[in-house]
Amino acid sequence: MLAGDDRAARRVLLVCMAAGATTLLDQAVLNIAVPSMRQSLGATGADVQWIVAGYSLAFGLALVPGGSLGDLHGRKRLFLAGVAVFLAAGVTAATGGGPGTLIGARLVQGAAAGLVNSQVIGTIQDVFHGVDRARALGMYAVTGGVSTALGPPLGGALVAGLGPGAGWRCCLLLSPPCAVLTLALAARWLPPPRRTAHDSRLDVLGLALLCGCTLALMVPFIRTPDSGGVALQWGTAVCALAAVFAVHQRLRVRRGRPPPVHPALTSSKPYMLGTAVAMAQFGSSLAAFLVLTVFLQDGLGLSALLTAAVTFPGAVGMGISSAFAWRLVRRIGPRTVTVGLTLGIGAALAGAVAALHVPTAVLPVALAGTQLMSGVAGGLTVSPNQAQVLQHAPPEAAGVGGGILQMAQRIAAAVCLSAAPAVYLHAASGPSGGSHPRAGYALASCVCAGLLAAALLLSLLRRAATPPGPSAPASAHHTVAVPRTQETT
Repeated sequence: MLAGDDRAARRVLLVCMAAGATTLLDQAVLNIAVPSMRQSLGATGADVQWIVAGYSLAFGLALVPGGSLGDLHGRKRLFLAGVAVFLAAGVTAATGGGPGTLIGARLVQGAAAGLVNSQVIGTIQDVFHGVDRARALGMYAVTGGVSTALGPPLGGALVAGLGPGAGWRCCLLLSPPCAVLTLALAARWLPPPRRTAHDSRLDVLGLALLCGCTLALMVPFIRTPDSGGVALQWGTAVCALAAVFAVHQRLRVRRGRPPPVHPALTSSKPYMLGTAVAMAQFGSSLAAFLVLTVFLQDGLGLSALLTAAVTFPGAVGMGISSAFAWRLVRRIGPRTVTVGLTLGIGAALAGAVAALHVPTAVLPVALAGTQLMSGVAGGLTVSPNQAQVLQHAPPEAAGVGGGILQMAQRIAAAVCLSAAPAVYLHAASGPSGGSHPRAGYALASCVCAGLLAAALLLSLLRRAATPPGPSAPASAHHTVAVPRTQETT
């Protein structure tokens, strides 16, 4: 391996990390500024729901089409276009005069972020191989941990220092400088675009059906409670679209045309089981974080800044353990995910016990400790599991494979972010109308532990379904390669 190749690979990883910081910091900062934004704009509850959840919805919808386009036409142009649109939409959102403008800008921004992140995962798969892929994904996860850690304190400080009117707007203006820097680095350091798919024709109908199914799955969980009881209608739409998509997929295969989802993905038990592991872990972690922030502020009466201080160890723990998880992967291979999930279950149960038995004066400190434990568990789970899942995606479907993985996580997040707070609120209200936030948090934590237990079982099944061989992460060679390809037209 040439030293120049090694330097080029590190530069590509730096671009990917910059893109992750740009898109993840934006969401982390805004979440803490939602109350002041609502007060400043006079937004309704439904407006706020769409401002926050609409970003994730559009993000999830853009992942698979973005991955397909990257496989077909190369990733660099799409990466640059996505960051540029994200930048423009971010400025529009920060300077908008009403809830409608902000909702529209956040939807566009979420779609652009989905396009960018699908190119990031595809690029990491193109450039890194074996254990180095796990290491690269770990560094990408570090970016997520740092962004999540910095977001709430930055947002709280801006709102506290500038007031509710200007504070939330400045929160949204933190990402544009990052986007400009990412654009400059990507234009110079990303490898030239290349096609990895053999057929350059985009299956528009198949992607439309897949996006429609995703939309029908996610929308019911981001609607406000007063939107009406339409769960049955949405469920029927999901089943109908899924059936049509399955028929379309089979017809494409019979006619010798590439289907929207590569057959190697749907026929791979390790890929499907690993994706299910990612769904359960991702949904559990986001739901646990949301319930904790609600419990700390509404149940214990902590300020936004103190709440951020309690959650900060979790982000730090995830960042540090993600950076070193690849070393553990080299030693024990797929069992790294088992260790991480087991530690995560222990952290969730420890939080439940602390909520029920620890005195109020020291409860925030105890919960900060469980957050550190949970963060370390996430770092040992997320990137090693991603590497194990994506090794089963063929090169011509690298972008689609990564897009489906991230899309599945977004769907799980939509479901869990709706269900877990409902469990907390129901238990916290108590059967006699009293307030029992500690019991609500303990029950919600047990639910999250149950999700992680399901992920642990699926992980064990995935290990049993994975044939032994040189493709396993533990035995992969330590190689990094930047594709030497020509610019495609």
